[in-house]
Amino acid sequence: MTSAEALITILAVAAATLATRAFAFLLFPPGRPTPPYISYLGRVLPVATIGLLIVYCVKTATPLAYPHGLPELIAIVLTGLIQWFAKNTLAAIVAGTIVYMLLVQSVFT
Repeated sequence: MTSAEALITILAVAAATLATRAFAFLLFPPGRPTPPYISYLGRVLPVATIGLLIVYCVKTATPLAYPHGLPELIAIVLTGLIQWFAKNTLAAIVAGTIVYMLLVQSVFT
């Protein structure tokens, strides 16, 4: 990729990000009530994200072969505990993902 192509790519990504952010404010202006379906999505999407991560982590687990799914189990339990006690979805997702990646790449290699 040339410097010009890299600059065009960066500008395109920046413009798309700005447009996405601005579109949300145009679609849901301040001072108007949030539509019920948007509130619903705000409640269910964090749980759906955790479910997606669980499926992603467990899809290749091999319970009959080393490491017997231990990295996945440890990360899932840690994610659940952080969510249960801290009630912080982002912290739970980030911590579970980081622990899983560390376990898979360094501990259970």
